[in-house]
This record gives sequence, structure tokens and C-alpha cells, in this order.
Amino acid sequence: MKNLSTLKKYFIRYKTKLLLGFIFILLSNAGTVYVPLLLRDAINVLEKNIQTELLIQYALLIVGTSLLAGIFRFLIRQTIIVVSREIEFDLRGDFWKHIQKLPLRYFQNNSTGNIMAHATNDINSVRMFIGPAVMYSIDTGIRLLIVVAIMLSLDTWLTIYALLPLPFLSYVVYRIGKLIHEKYTKIQETFSSLTARAQENYSGIRVIKSYVREANEINRWKELSQEYLKKNMNLVRTQALIMPILLLITGLSIIIVIIVGGTKIIDGELNLGEITAFIVYLGILIWPMIAFGWVINIIQQAEASMKRINKILNEPYEIEDNSITDFSITDLKGKIEFRDVSFKYGEHLPEVLSDIKVNISQGETVAIIGHTGSGKSSLINLIPRLYDATGGELLIDGVNVKNIPLDVLRRNIAVVQQESFLFSDNVYNNISYGLREVNKERVKEVSGIANFDKDVESFPNGYETMVGERGITFSGGQKQRASLARALAVDPKILILDDSFSAVDTNTEEEILKNLKEYMRNRTSIIISHRISTVKDSDKIFVIADGKIAEEGNHEELVALGGIYADLHYKQLLEKELEELS
Repeated sequence: MKNLSTLKKYFIRYKTKLLLGFIFILLSNAGTVYVPLLLRDAINVLEKNIQTELLIQYALLIVGTSLLAGIFRFLIRQTIIVVSREIEFDLRGDFWKHIQKLPLRYFQNNSTGNIMAHATNDINSVRMFIGPAVMYSIDTGIRLLIVVAIMLSLDTWLTIYALLPLPFLSYVVYRIGKLIHEKYTKIQETFSSLTARAQENYSGIRVIKSYVREANEINRWKELSQEYLKKNMNLVRTQALIMPILLLITGLSIIIVIIVGGTKIIDGELNLGEITAFIVYLGILIWPMIAFGWVINIIQQAEASMKRINKILNEPYEIEDNSITDFSITDLKGKIEFRDVSFKYGEHLPEVLSDIKVNISQGETVAIIGHTGSGKSSLINLIPRLYDATGGELLIDGVNVKNIPLDVLRRNIAVVQQESFLFSDNVYNNISYGLREVNKERVKEVSGIANFDKDVESFPNGYETMVGERGITFSGGQKQRASLARALAVDPKILILDDSFSAVDTNTEEEILKNLKEYMRNRTSIIISHRISTVKDSDKIFVIADGKIAEEGNHEELVALGGIYADLHYKQLLEKELEELS
């Protein structure tokens, strides 16, 4: 129950409704346990004097009492079960909010399918504990106490004999419950793998079809499904033991009552009404005994699920506003400075950036170029604090980025990645995604700058045209230009283009860069590219090699230097000449 104790704050939040539910449980059980006493009195009275009036009177009392008990049982569900749904809603919301704030590092180390499994199966298992398990725990506990107290008042020794098998029941339930906990944990882990496999298959369907790997994926899915089925069947076999054992033990109790109680009737120690009430009370106890085992089952499953959820909820944000944040900063201008910055992705991993010294003035257009794996993307990921530098300082407008409110920092920076992501929504909503207020004119304006407006006009429904999942209905170039338009729409002070023209032809690229030059006047632009044609007009060009700034200058200076940049330049000129000749 250690992990489930974290739900305490949610129970406190709905304490009034839960208290009402507790009162309704008391009233419902009061009605339920009073019925056998009415039955006892009715049998005893009718045994001496059979009258139709008395029969109708007791029948109406029993029906009326049962009806009231039923009404209060309905109200129990309207309070405790409703609260369980409200807590599920809150827990799901808190889980989602926490996931949104986790660092990029977490998502790179955990599969989407695994996270989805936590958000579906695990939270649902916890809800079953909050609702049915809590309700039946209180309900069966109260009913057990009241019924046993009444049975003791009817006949102490007969009650003791009837309850003798119950300690054995507790031990069996404990042992089975422990097995259920272990098996359910393994099931949830397998379900995570299954969900992750499904998500990867849906996302990578183009690759699967391109390499004709459908049959292979079907077989892998079948293997995972078989494993999931096998573990579920193991759990079902264990769960199947609970009900027969419970019925066997409660059946033994009834046999004991009939034998011992029958003897007491013969000896005149009990009357027929009392033994009838006693048997009915044992019948009432059968459900609490069954519910007890069912509740243990639910609790064990919920404990396993909550442990997995807590593991995520306990993940630190790493990057968030804290005591050193200066909330007086509400806007940025765009001056960027790297002071001896170094960075590595993990404590025991090698540095991917070291001793980076870069100065970018407000309004400058700078380019970063280098071979694959040189550290270009890692460098620009530090600016919006997708990662934090592990050494040195990164300043914007002379202020350490760690002191700038995260919302202000990221609201003023727009990053266009090489691998563009579009939502399953229409074109307009994709481009206006970052806007706080709806502005159709703004969307059309930035589409023009990104040279995307003509494409949109050719779509059947213009800006209302639906985009397939992850932009599957768009070409690579269209996705990149749509992403660029989305970045421009937020009016960024700093625009970062991370090789975002790789799928665009050179003529379109030149037109976009020309549009951007006017749009980004007095704003800071950082362009990462492998193409010299993309970066040659930049105010400054930084060449990165092995995580360090190897060269710095404008196009002419770097060509004259005869280093890495010059080598790339001449190779690309040669490639272009060969293309023209062919």
C-alpha cells in the first residue's frame, strides 16, 4: 500500500462526498441487517398465530426496509463511485501535466507506447481501487462487524463455530493476492511492450511497406501477443482459485450452523426464527467474504500500477523555473552569447560540445555548418533550454538563460527542425498552433513568407484541408515550409532553422531566404545547413568540428582561409557542375 498512499491528497480533496458515501453505507447496511431480524420475528409470531394481516404487515416491513437499503446503496454509488471517476480525471490530468513538463531527455529514453500504457491501463487499475475497492472495503467491513455482533447476540458459541474457517480464508487470500501482484506487474510490462510495438508500426508503416517487412512485423506482433496472452492466462488461473475457496469456506460455515444450530433447536436452546435469521446472516456474510478476496485482487493490481505511475510522477523536471528565475523579465531582444559552453548528454558520456565561445548580436543572421555528428543540433538545443549546458554559461541579452522564465524564453524562440512534425488537423490549425489568439491574416502572411501559400491554394479546401497523421499527406518540402510558417506566426525574436530546407529545391530555398531577410530584420536568425548556398549570405558563419568552433568568419573570409568550410564549398561547387553536365 506504500505506492497507493500517494493518492491521499485526492481523497482529501473529495472528503465531503466520501463522508456522505460513508454515511450512506451505514444506512444501507442498517437496513440490510435489519431484514433477518424482521424475518425472525415474523416466523416466531406466525408459528404461534398464523394471520393474513400479520403476514402482510411483516411482508410490507421487509419490502420497505429492503427498498430503503437499496436507495441508500444507489446513493453510495452516486458518491464514492462518482468520486473515483473524478479522482481518475484529476490523476490523468496531473499525469498529463507532468509528462508535458518532463525534459526531452526522458522521451528519448522511453518509448511512446510505454508512456501510453501508463496513461490507459495503469490509471484505470488505480481507479478500480479508488472506487469499487474503497467502497466494498468500507461496505464489507461495516457489514461484517454489524452482522457478527448480531450473530453473537443470538448465540455466542454458534457464531464462534460458524466463523472458525475464516482465519484460514485470510491466509489463503493473502498468498493468492501476493501472486496476483507479481503476475499483474509482469502483464503491465508486457502490455507496454505491445503498445510500443503498435505505435512504432503505425508511425513507421512507410518503412515497413518499403522493405516488404509486413510478414515479419505480423510474426513479431504475434509473439508479443502470445506472451501477453500467456501471462494473462497465468493470472486468470490464479484468480480462479479465489472464488471456489471462498465458496468452500462459507459453505463449511453454513454446514456448521445447520448441524450445531439444528441440535440447539432440538434441545430447545434456539427457536426456528433465530436459526433462520442466523442462516440468512451467514448468507449476507458470503458477499463480504467474496468481496474481500476481490478487493484484495484489485488492491494488488492497483499497487502494481501505481508503482509504475509514481515512477514517472517522481521523474524530476530538470529544466523549470526556480528560486533563481527573474520573473521581471517579460521579453527578449535576441543577443546571444556562449561563454566557454560545454555539454554532454549524460554524466558518464563524452562531451559533444566543449569550450564554445560564440557571440551573436541582436538582428544578426548567423550560420552554423559542419559535418554530420559535429554537434550543430546539440548547440542550438541549448538556446531554448531543451537541454542545459553542463559547463560554462549561455546568455541571452546578457542574462543567463537559467534566470529567464521558461515561458518567456521559449515564447520568443522558434525552432524549425529538419524532421518536421504536423498534427492530424487542418492546415490553418497547424500553422496557428503557437498563437495565443486566432489571426487568419497572420497565418496567410507567414504562409507567403514560407512560400507555402501557393501550395495551400492548390489544396481542395485551402487552409481547411486536413493534414494526415504526422503530415503524411504532404511532401517533405511542404511539411518543412508549413513548419516554417508555424514558427514565423509566433513572431519570434530568435529564429532557429535546423537544416529545415533539406527537402526544398534550391530555387524555392533562395526565395524563402529572400523573404526571411526582410521579415527577420532586427531579429536574430540562426541557420544550420549542409548547403553552402544556404549560409553564404549570413553575417557570420561558425564551423563546428568535433564539438568545437573550428572556424569563424563570413563566406569570403572562410573560403580564403582554405579550411573545412572552403573544402565543403569546393566539393559542392563540383557536385553542382557535375549535375549540370549530366
